[in-house]
Amino acid sequence: MAAPTMEERKACWGARDEFWQCLDSHGDDAAKCEKLRRAFESRCPQQWVKHFDKRRDFLKYKKKLETEGFHPYETAGKS
Repeated sequence: MAAPTMEERKACWGARDEFWQCLDSHGDDAAKCEKLRRAFESRCPQQWVKHFDKRRDFLKYKKKLETEGFHPYETAGKS
């Protein structure tokens, strides 16, 4: 697989940014952003889509930690 050209990278990042913006404005309701998701997947290599999905999850988790702090998970039935 050849590396994406500069134009292809810009198209991919633009599609990603539009999709993420849609998710942000709709409270992560993916159903409302399905058309943008398909555009994102069609403009980006599959490995990039997986990477960006993981990155979004990480950034949301990081923001939650920064705003709410760390709360350790407490298991039921501790002994």
